Amino acid sequence: MTARAADRARYDRATAHLDAPLAIVDLEAFDDNADDLAARAGGKPIRVASKSVRCRALLERVLARPGFAGIMSFTLAESLWLARAGFDDVLLAYPSADRAAFAELAADPKLAAAVTVMVDDHSQLELIDASRAGGREEIRVCLELDTSLRLLGGRIRIGALRSPLRSPAQLAELARSVARRPGFRLVGLMAYEGHVAGVGDAVAGRPLRSRAIRLMQAAARRELAVRRAEVVRAVRAVAPELEFVNGGGTGSVQHTAAEAAVTEIAAGSGLYVPRLFDNYTSFTARPAAVFAQPVVRRPGVGVVTVLGGGYPASGAAGADRSP
Repeated sequence: MTARAADRARYDRATAHLDAPLAIVDLEAFDDNADDLAARAGGKPIRVASKSVRCRALLERVLARPGFAGIMSFTLAESLWLARAGFDDVLLAYPSADRAAFAELAADPKLAAAVTVMVDDHSQLELIDASRAGGREEIRVCLELDTSLRLLGGRIRIGALRSPLRSPAQLAELARSVARRPGFRLVGLMAYEGHVAGVGDAVAGRPLRSRAIRLMQAAARRELAVRRAEVVRAVRAVAPELEFVNGGGTGSVQHTAAEAAVTEIAAGSGLYVPRLFDNYTSFTARPAAVFAQPVVRRPGVGVVTVLGGGYPASGAAGADRSP
């Protein structure tokens, strides 16, 4: 019996008394995956991406382990909830327009000390100031660098279009805007290379596509390592007490950790290991989160009808990410 078949048999025994739909997390596999991530990070701390875990008890479990420190959250409201629950280092992964949440943040010293917000445009600073509603707490700020690979003079872009900030000069200029504006403190930089960390390089039955992805990712890693280091130097010239430089993702942990400019790695999906990660050559891990749906009909040979949906993997919708 294969390891996965043995796990399946164990899950079936453990849930035999339950009706589907149901979902479980195998804590043994979860812990093994955490160990693998920490080993690949080579001593640099891993900030856990909460959007990929969505369970406070499991966030507490992994953050109690060596090699993990801090959370990368999904929304500002979630960030405040986590901070109130006792998490003292929460980095919001995306800019927010939640004025009510910014008012709460600016009015509470505990929340303001625990939460760092994401900014990639001067107007976002203005929105935060306009949302303070009398709150006077200093807001911790992180800037995001666009990591996409640009080819042929920018006519071809590979990677998500996230931040408008790409060059050292652009990041340094916004860093100066933060430094000049009372009530804000620049504490971090983030750069998520999703086209490396979130794209499998061993697509089943597609050897040429897989080779093209590996070549693209190798070129993207080289380009980004140089540019990220230049950006960090430019921003540290403005904010020498920068606390962290965050990069990576589950699929690129060891590559990103090798960059001297990066101080911490972001990862979350690698704790659950969705089927998407079957297509990676950079690491292997154990699926830890699984779900079951009730089969209600067998309309034909090899076809079943299930009642319900399931969990999609993060990223662009597609056959490789749908339940």
